[in-house]
Amino acid sequence: MAKKEHISETPATQFLRKHGVAFEEHTYPYEEHGGTTVSAREMGVDEHGVIKTLVMQDEHDKPLIVLMHGDCKVSTKNLARQIGCKSVEPCKPEVANRHSGFLVGGTSPFGTRKAMPVYVEGSILELPRIYINGGRRGFLVSIDPRNIIAILPTKIVHCALDMAG
Repeated sequence: MAKKEHISETPATQFLRKHGVAFEEHTYPYEEHGGTTVSAREMGVDEHGVIKTLVMQDEHDKPLIVLMHGDCKVSTKNLARQIGCKSVEPCKPEVANRHSGFLVGGTSPFGTRKAMPVYVEGSILELPRIYINGGRRGFLVSIDPRNIIAILPTKIVHCALDMAG
């Protein structure tokens, strides 16, 4: 486990505190393009429980957030079908930064600059605890995943693709 140290507040941790969500802070040495593989390895946890926060957009360039297991990819075709869109694609990093207010690699679904719909892969909610970005590169918070649906405008989807598949 990462060393215990107090991290300065981020918009994400402020949002969690404001909504009364219990969380633990975890830091790790951030690696550019390392993703959840690096954070899971550095913290000694299963990558399936490290949740990616992906900023995507529909065919009208409307932003949305997808929460996905670290060891899975998003089937954009399945996602679009489930949310009633023609297509969904990842935002370019600078566009994602503008929508969320966070740097890519440090994007949290909590405390985003712009309110966006949040689509959660259903199996995430079955995990006892998840690790999700706390609003800064190299900084995750661990929470009970059911808190997500309690404090964010979420819809449950099933669009995970196994990375190996």
